[in-house]
Amino acid sequence: MRRWVNGRSSVGRRARRRSAARAPRTAPSPSAPAPAPATAPTGEAPASRGSRTEAKDAAARAKLVPLAEGERPRPVTVAFFVVIVQALLNVVTYLAGVQLAGGGAPPLAPLVAYTFLLLVTAYGLWRARYWAVLGTQALLVLTILVLSLWLVTTTSVLVGAVIVALIVGAGLLFWYLIKAMARIQMPTTRR
Repeated sequence: MRRWVNGRSSVGRRARRRSAARAPRTAPSPSAPAPAPATAPTGEAPASRGSRTEAKDAAARAKLVPLAEGERPRPVTVAFFVVIVQALLNVVTYLAGVQLAGGGAPPLAPLVAYTFLLLVTAYGLWRARYWAVLGTQALLVLTILVLSLWLVTTTSVLVGAVIVALIVGAGLLFWYLIKAMARIQMPTTRR
């Protein structure tokens, strides 16, 4: 059972206590004074790694500007168009009669379900919804993984170059969506 203190789990603290207990046991003599805590050259107490990280996080959050009503970050708009194009390609390739590697037509039910999922995601992206951006990032990760596996098996330099370009594009879109997610997640101030 985890114990939560100030929003943090005590599991890490417990592990540090155990490692301290395993350290060589050299007990200070009862008459010896306790060592003074180390101070920084400026006379301030040294900041722990956690507090420095929290300070950097707070500074990054302070720089973020909440979205205005109806505003949509540029990476989210780009992701919207990428998802719409992908949904249209699904429909066009099916209607054009593209065959799978095995020689048959792709099954209709999974194609319709996936295209419907893409369209719902596109709607959420257009409305700048957090869940849609998160879902798009999950699809981008899967796309990068599949393209990477395909890159390993390709024998054509041209196809390899196209795959690398798609991987780089998907990775860049993923990266830019991270900051957009932070802005979407920010609470809006009520007047």
